[in-house]
Amino acid sequence: MKKMSRTLVAGLALTLTLASYNGNLVEVHANDNTVTEVANAPLLTDIPTRSKKEIDYLLTRSIITGYPDNTFRPSQYVTRGEAATLIGNSLGYSSDKRKTTFPDVPVSYFASGYIAQAAEAKVIGGYNDGTYRPYKQITRGEMAALLTRAYPSLSRSISVMFKDVPKGSMWESSVAKLLGNGITVGYPDLTFRPDNYVTREEFALFVARALNDSFRVAVPEIASETRTVTADVLNVRSGPSTSYDIVGKLLMGTSVQVLKVEGSWAYISLGTLTGYVSTSYLAPVSQPSNPEISRYIALDAGHGGTDPGAVGNNLHESEIVLDVTKKVQAILEKKGIKVYLTRPDNTFVSLDDRVKKAVNAKVDTFVSIHANSFTNSSANGTETYYSAAALSQRAEDSKQLATFIQTRLVKALKTNDRGVKDANFRVISTIPVPAALVELAFISNVNDAQKLASQAYRNAAAEAIAGGIEDYYNWKLK
Repeated sequence: MKKMSRTLVAGLALTLTLASYNGNLVEVHANDNTVTEVANAPLLTDIPTRSKKEIDYLLTRSIITGYPDNTFRPSQYVTRGEAATLIGNSLGYSSDKRKTTFPDVPVSYFASGYIAQAAEAKVIGGYNDGTYRPYKQITRGEMAALLTRAYPSLSRSISVMFKDVPKGSMWESSVAKLLGNGITVGYPDLTFRPDNYVTREEFALFVARALNDSFRVAVPEIASETRTVTADVLNVRSGPSTSYDIVGKLLMGTSVQVLKVEGSWAYISLGTLTGYVSTSYLAPVSQPSNPEISRYIALDAGHGGTDPGAVGNNLHESEIVLDVTKKVQAILEKKGIKVYLTRPDNTFVSLDDRVKKAVNAKVDTFVSIHANSFTNSSANGTETYYSAAALSQRAEDSKQLATFIQTRLVKALKTNDRGVKDANFRVISTIPVPAALVELAFISNVNDAQKLASQAYRNAAAEAIAGGIEDYYNWKLK
């Protein structure tokens, strides 16, 4: 028997690990750290052809190894303890066992030294309860974070195209770096599957690519622009032809994110809906070349006609908001801002028609005006919404627009400030221009209702909304 200088990855159910010794794979017994030569790397019988070069690269460098039966077990999941060992080997950490800060990682644990060193280097971390959970299988999201901390050279980021890694999510930053450095391109259905467990083959591929540029995959070209639907109704299909099933429908004016283009078909995303649409019915979102000249806003008075909206305290929402909307129109037009009304009188206009009308009018901004209501009459105050569904500059512009309006409204109406919020209301999430939806006050609350009934407060609300819109246009000019 020979004494060992390095321990390597172990299977959770095994009582031994494997390492490299004098160029051969060796068996390491957990109870005494003695070793037995078992095989040369090329004799592992189940290494997939697609990943043989990468796995052999790691095997010859003693970064990963096989099992005593001459198998690699590519489909076996990797535990957090094994992941720390593999990363530690790649970074040249000492295999000596040592005390860690984690109560569930005793000194006797085969990877205690790797875990201690990785924790000190802030490559790995534990859970909120202070544990490391070394036997827990690691997920693809956790792997992404681990790799980007272990290899800081993976610094280039690109926009994440995966529909299951949304903007602002826990793994977005790490996955963006894996994408930008050719470590992964995800799955064919444009998912990354961050909650899936990582197999030994996957982990080996990712580490080999991180260590050796020659193994990296082509960095995908991500479509960053948002497109607008130009058909009245556009079918979304599960594949790039009309033979595939319809999985959803988009209405004219809907703004979607194009993730990739295959021939005459675009793979798009809108919220939770993803699929293929014909590129013939998508158009670029036009941006005003000179906001000062093209200031043209759609004002949308909520409800109307057969839809009175909220009713309470002898008030009808549709009447209130139409009155305020027309007051805003008059103020803006005096300031030289062109206004389009989606509902100029007490008629019913569907949500989709409101969007369609505004798009056809070629406005550059959209504001929908409403009054709030709730079953609990104590609810009160003013709030303004925007939609972040586009994940684009339009979303940021919408948030600024909503913020400018909310700030002025609360001050003018002296109402409770309920804040600026993100919501996917149809008229603001499908319109391809910056948009906000205003809830003036609660028609169901006695104090708020008194203000909504007052012409003085309606005038104040109109001045505030118009002022917020003007603030937004001035901000766009900077």
